[in-house]
Amino acid sequence: MKLDTLDFSQLLEDYSHFKVSSLRGRYLKEEDLIKEFKAISHKFKIKNEGYSEEDRIISSFHLGHGSRKILIWSQMHGNETTTTKAVMDLLNFFSLYKNITDSIFDLCSFVIIPVLNPDGALRYTRANANLVDLNRDASSRTQLESQLLNRVYTEFQPDFCLNMHDQRTIFSAGNNSFPASVSFLSPSFNEERELNVTRKKSMSLIASANLMLQKFIPNQIGRYDDSFNSNFIGDFFQAEGTPTVLFEAGHFPNDYEREETRKYIFMALLKMVQDICLDVKEELIEAYFEIPENEKLFNDVIVRNVKSEDSTIKDIVIQYKEVLENDHINFVPFIEKIEKNIPSFAHREINADEQSLILEKHCSLKVGDVLSSFKVNNNVFVI
Repeated sequence: MKLDTLDFSQLLEDYSHFKVSSLRGRYLKEEDLIKEFKAISHKFKIKNEGYSEEDRIISSFHLGHGSRKILIWSQMHGNETTTTKAVMDLLNFFSLYKNITDSIFDLCSFVIIPVLNPDGALRYTRANANLVDLNRDASSRTQLESQLLNRVYTEFQPDFCLNMHDQRTIFSAGNNSFPASVSFLSPSFNEERELNVTRKKSMSLIASANLMLQKFIPNQIGRYDDSFNSNFIGDFFQAEGTPTVLFEAGHFPNDYEREETRKYIFMALLKMVQDICLDVKEELIEAYFEIPENEKLFNDVIVRNVKSEDSTIKDIVIQYKEVLENDHINFVPFIEKIEKNIPSFAHREINADEQSLILEKHCSLKVGDVLSSFKVNNNVFVI
């Protein structure tokens, strides 16, 4: 397999060969990450870039010697771990596939920060230790982590930036019943959301990755709204003249650990690396805008046609709250809404057939309650 003829179908089949299997699930323990960092540091240069607000090391990997420079960072939101897993898979892929990697490193250089927000990662929180959202701190740079990323950017002067995130389970890929399993954005560089050379480059990278992904997960790729905010890191770097791509790892049915999603994030990462290395200049602007914009049309669970206390028939919407307990994420099912004929889609639907729900504790259902199990006609349902 060569760089210019990468077989993504074969890579998908071979994924288990380079997947970092020790990093699984939604919560990545600090000691597991450090162990993998040390293992990869024997193959690639690792650097201490600085420290978080609570004095945790923020590490980067420096790879390649080519003229095209790519900066990748993940987990600036501490509870968004899927892309960190995919980034570690990419590093492991680089270590194992020497023929392809030699070609990539001849053409490109990388700085990769797998975990920008280690304090939030430890707590499994979006914000850092000071409760600041680092993706709203790009121009203000009030936090050490934001200052560090900006310094790395200034010193490295990348030609492309890849900004890695997770998104919630509520998004659909457009106005239809397909979940947004992977989403992208070419951020705006001004309020008018104009197009320039910089933005067109990131749009073309996204469109190319989308065309590849459609072969494997058709209709499950979405596009984010491009409203401008100078404190968003992608908007900030795009305004600085660096093509920047926002990645969002989304949901597959029955994949709350996001082990399926990480594969396709890896695939999209590698596809963009390929296009950058080969200096693909094809503009795919129309193809970018053909990617459907994300809409909030999904819920985790909907129990349909429930007979309520007043004998009316209603639907019950349940969303999972991610709760960190003993280094594991529990998905706690909370009732979000009880209404007639809820139009949303759901990753799981249960039909109560106009029967009442029988609960362990005989109490009335209300918004905010935990609903973990119930019976209908002697059938037990666990949420």
